[in-house]
Amino acid sequence: MKTFILLLIIGVSTFPIQLCSAQTELKTPIIQDTLYANDTKNVALFFPNPIRQGITGSENFVFTFNREKEQHLGLLQAKPGKDSNLLVINTNGSIFSYIVRYKKQLNKLNYFFSLSNSIGNEKPLVSDSIRTVTVKDSIDNRMYYYKKLCSYLLNINQRIGRIKKRNEGIILRVDNIVFDKEELYFVIQIKNTSKLDFDINFLKLSVETRQKGKKKSLQRLYKKPIYTQNTPSKIAANTKIKFVYVVPKFSTSNNRRIILEMNEQNGERNIELKISHKYINNPN
Repeated sequence: MKTFILLLIIGVSTFPIQLCSAQTELKTPIIQDTLYANDTKNVALFFPNPIRQGITGSENFVFTFNREKEQHLGLLQAKPGKDSNLLVINTNGSIFSYIVRYKKQLNKLNYFFSLSNSIGNEKPLVSDSIRTVTVKDSIDNRMYYYKKLCSYLLNINQRIGRIKKRNEGIILRVDNIVFDKEELYFVIQIKNTSKLDFDINFLKLSVETRQKGKKKSLQRLYKKPIYTQNTPSKIAANTKIKFVYVVPKFSTSNNRRIILEMNEQNGERNIELKISHKYINNPN
């Protein structure tokens, strides 16, 4: 009888410990690194700070947010296709990165993220102590940022529309136009399907304005890039190359046109690609 009572006491005393352990395991937060969406519902993503930029890696995923007024909310939709990724940058520089996947039936329509879900910050963290930053340091940091973002844009398969022009086997195409901070990033591709190399004399981006009056004329304002990446001087026969032009941000009215002009050195395969104002005023 004493033995039975002793075993009963031991069993009762250990039960709360096991229960607490189970409750602790249930409360352990689950890290969410894959987001699911479909083409019939909006999946709402709430971030700890307003969204400054959101980029998906594939056309079958669309991420939208308010570009005019800062908001914490972004909406994700998807069409059937391969998995991709979503990169979101908040106004405070926090970076969030997730795998996105199409799913016909959704179990969750709202995601709430905290600062702890961030994978890092685009700005280097500094202590509260006063630091002296030289002009050279500032320029170097900016160039490093341009390089990182350009490399990312060159590796994703995101398109803004069908913007291209062909001439004698040379295809000039703008794959993407992305706005970030105070700059516009033009992702450009040149494809040479001919049997002759194409030597580039110049590649210019300009805004064309039609002058009113009896003698109508065209005036072009050249947009000088502040940074370029992978810019070619020659496109070999049967090859293609992709590169990025970074220019200060600008907008334009519907009576102006953006011209991407490419001139061949010692040749006549020149191309003028016209870009509608809607792509400049509504970039990715």
